[in-house]
Amino acid sequence: MDYKKTNAAGTTVTRDLTDFDKETGNIYESLVIASKRANQISLELKEELKQKLEEFASYSDNLEEIFENREQIEISKFYEKLPKPTLIALQEFIENRIKFRNAE
Repeated sequence: MDYKKTNAAGTTVTRDLTDFDKETGNIYESLVIASKRANQISLELKEELKQKLEEFASYSDNLEEIFENREQIEISKFYEKLPKPTLIALQEFIENRIKFRNAE
């Protein structure tokens, strides 16, 4: 999924709890679903960032001064400005874009 184009808020937003119990009938179950999705998003973003930053990694064992790469800094800043995974997951849940199933 492309998290760069999400319409999730960039900052914390006060939400109405009744929005979360429509799908499951239980607020806590809904929040567990959203938290599991937030963990998935976090792992995906972390892996994507790791792959992009690996291009700039230097594997030398010397103690020379580390060269700062402007592109690496820009990539890091871009990922820092993205909405937090929790906010993305909550937005996905409210928009009914999360598929889940009950084990019962």
